[in-house]
Amino acid sequence: MTATEQQTTMTPDQAAWFADTFERIVSAVGGAVVGKAGVIRLVVTTMLSGGHVLLEDVPGTGKTQLARSLAAAVQTTSSRIQFTPDLLPSDVTGVSILDPKTQQFEFHKGPIFASVVLADEINRASPKTQSALLEVMEEGRVTFDGVPYDVGRPFIVLATQNPVEQAGTYRLPEAQLDRFLMKTSVGYPDHNATVSILAAASTRDRAGGVTPVITGAAVVEMIELAGTVHVDAAVLEYVSRVVAETRRAENVTIGVSVRGAISLIRAAKTWAAAHGRNYVVPDDIKDLAEPVLAHRIVLDAEAEFEGATAAGAIRGVLAEIAPPTRRGGDQ
Repeated sequence: MTATEQQTTMTPDQAAWFADTFERIVSAVGGAVVGKAGVIRLVVTTMLSGGHVLLEDVPGTGKTQLARSLAAAVQTTSSRIQFTPDLLPSDVTGVSILDPKTQQFEFHKGPIFASVVLADEINRASPKTQSALLEVMEEGRVTFDGVPYDVGRPFIVLATQNPVEQAGTYRLPEAQLDRFLMKTSVGYPDHNATVSILAAASTRDRAGGVTPVITGAAVVEMIELAGTVHVDAAVLEYVSRVVAETRRAENVTIGVSVRGAISLIRAAKTWAAAHGRNYVVPDDIKDLAEPVLAHRIVLDAEAEFEGATAAGAIRGVLAEIAPPTRRGGDQ
């Protein structure tokens, strides 16, 4: 099943196939990351929207396990970059090496050239090294000595970071945060999930048991197919009002950018298809507004010190703006 160039809107049958395949991926990853189906759905939605995801949490909550499990569920190339204070940009993108035979410099690609890239503890690296990700996360290519090198498709960066209060970390700049389609956290498992994890404590690598359920080429097809989901004009206007209101909200110094609004629409299309629909409804926007928009907001320092949060600002905006009553219907 493919999304042809002539097709303008996903068919109901394609939506059903998309939803079934989506759940198979979630189920495969859920076999290794127990009790976190909600977070897994957000991460898979990010991948099928052609975006990148930032997982922020304290150490030991399964961030790396989640990223590795997703890489295992998708039958394509993967890599892991451990970010440290002494990591250089060339350690990420690649380096030019002189070939003694030809006396010519050749570009040797770095670990960023993979379909699923785990950027572990990204905020432990210096801002200079973090900046090496800006071009490739936005444009899907690395430019070296004026020559562009495409990383190919699919391409997703799953970055993990410890809270900025942790020693030896750097706060990610706004330009870097804006390139992540979503930001979420894994959190601690509940009681039943913890018991299940402890019962399998002898299995050190739970991600190693994940069986691939989809190929990289099929992921690209799903990304293209998600792009054909219908979005009614009323929903577009709703998103525009929500984004504009974040820029006027109390305690907010920098609101959501246009890139953030585009990201929300892209994610909502995938979210709708994952629920077997070929059209977006306002509830899709509500479901995804916090993980897609909150990390793009900068709060007033004093308000943040007093306990205000970006997630709270998003919830406040959603409470103030009435969603549209029409959804666009089946297309």
